Amino acid sequence: MTVSAPRVVIVGGGFGGLNAALTLARHPVSVVVIDRKNHHTFQPLLYQVATAGLSPGEIAAPIRGVLRKFSNASVVLAEVTGFDLERRVVRTASGADIAYDYLVVAAGATHSYFGNDHWAPLAPGLKTIEDALEIRRRVLLAFELAEREAISTGKHAPLNFVVIGGGPTGVELAGALAEIARKSLASDFRAIDPRQTRVILVEALPRVLPTYPQDLSESARLQLEKLGVEVRLNTRVTAIEPGQVRLGETVLPAAVTLWAAGVAASPLGKMLAPTDRYGRVVVEADLSIPGYPNVFVIGDLASAKGADGKPLPGVAPVAMQQGRAVARNMVREMRGQTRQPFVYVNKGTLATIGRAAAVADFGRLHLSGFIAWLLWIFIHILYLVGFRNRVLVLIEWAWAYVTYQRSARLITGSTDLPGFDSSVTNIHK
Repeated sequence: MTVSAPRVVIVGGGFGGLNAALTLARHPVSVVVIDRKNHHTFQPLLYQVATAGLSPGEIAAPIRGVLRKFSNASVVLAEVTGFDLERRVVRTASGADIAYDYLVVAAGATHSYFGNDHWAPLAPGLKTIEDALEIRRRVLLAFELAEREAISTGKHAPLNFVVIGGGPTGVELAGALAEIARKSLASDFRAIDPRQTRVILVEALPRVLPTYPQDLSESARLQLEKLGVEVRLNTRVTAIEPGQVRLGETVLPAAVTLWAAGVAASPLGKMLAPTDRYGRVVVEADLSIPGYPNVFVIGDLASAKGADGKPLPGVAPVAMQQGRAVARNMVREMRGQTRQPFVYVNKGTLATIGRAAAVADFGRLHLSGFIAWLLWIFIHILYLVGFRNRVLVLIEWAWAYVTYQRSARLITGSTDLPGFDSSVTNIHK
């Protein structure tokens, strides 16, 4: 009698899920990837789409295309709504149940506004292609509306861009916005001077990039200020309103407000097992969940600890290594071998700040400035999915470095901004 291949269902086509699928697809198993999007997004470069440096297709790849060489791998476009761990099925919004022998949940994370979800329409975060396009629309539109106002009235309200959160995403956004205002758009308008734009980065903690060593955090702050970013530390946002941000008693006019201050794990985690205070699933040493050794949780959704006992960060290298590790453990188990605990190998972390500005933490070796920036470029090109994408991104970056121009300056969708009254062409103060 022919024994059917074990079916492994993977929820999420991000870094963790895709690496698990690619590793498993080389073995005699049936792999099913479920995602509500048809593409894998290279999230570390989303800010480049948000700031008009790259187009969406240059940092994303169809999941089917990535897995096309593997006849044992299939893709289901669906939204997962729950699980029946006893029956071993994944429930989807369409009503269809998808059975599994092994389950890998890599559903990632979303924005956290710390209980102030009504801020979301006024201060978009950056997790998806749609988020990036919305931010790009707002940023470019702010300049256009200011130009229109200046032509019709002879003056315009202050062009302030407020970025909330001094982690890697906030630092990247703030640095790119400063470059757009002072270089890319400097000579494109006639009635306004984009170089007068203020980019304000607000961080509640005493330093930016708080997970980096102290010296690199300080270097990042100095590099941001050299680019023209105003860095406000130890400053907490108390309210976000149309056209303005409240910092305690201080009211800061804001043509565009962007959120980079917090993330929350996917709500799917709470349907699987106990979670920590951030909504991440507390996993075993092999990344399985308690009581269900055939169910694994990886990536931003997993609460796992490193060798030092500290929680692993929600970054791409962690998810990629976890995806490969759970795949190898499944294969080992199918061969009658014992599983191995997951051990994260930290190869270093990098954060870019702007043109020729970045920081790199390689343990005892700390780098900043141009060298760190070159390393950041090389590593991101290396890990970008698809040869075509690597070539296109490299060409775009080379062109931008020489000319300061950004090739994806398209405004699509609505021409309204929160706080901007089109009838009187004025941004409320």
